[in-house]
Amino acid sequence: MAIQALRADASHIDQIAPLFDAYRVFYKQPPNLAQSRAFIAERIARDESVIFLAQDSDGENLGFVQMFQTFSSIDAHRTWLLADLFTTPAARGKGVGTVLMNTAREFAKLAGGKGMTLETATDNFTAQRLYESLGWERDTGYYTYALDLKKD
Repeated sequence: MAIQALRADASHIDQIAPLFDAYRVFYKQPPNLAQSRAFIAERIARDESVIFLAQDSDGENLGFVQMFQTFSSIDAHRTWLLADLFTTPAARGKGVGTVLMNTAREFAKLAGGKGMTLETATDNFTAQRLYESLGWERDTGYYTYALDLKKD
């Protein structure tokens, strides 16, 4: 299967939204296509994220990756947060995730990034194997904390 990853723009919102919604459902969120579409549309309109859409040679949407630019104060460099990676169940095991990850990596390098970070669920072993096969290393020196501001 020939896979291409193209940088998404406003013309791709309706293609990405169902994938993004399925990604959110994978992480135990209720389905909400309208919310997913609005989120992706806002990120693209504000140029707040970089999204690559994977398609096969027939134009079928296979998955996406979304990245946010950030900075490392400790290293005093630009870095990229690989926030979201999703492939459709039918596309899994066919190299789509690898294409998306490598496309994101090349983009980050060309954009002057020093590094990339990501988080995944502790029980998402398939994703962990993919990341580690591509040279990503699990950080054992730092904890991740979260604060839910909606509970205040």
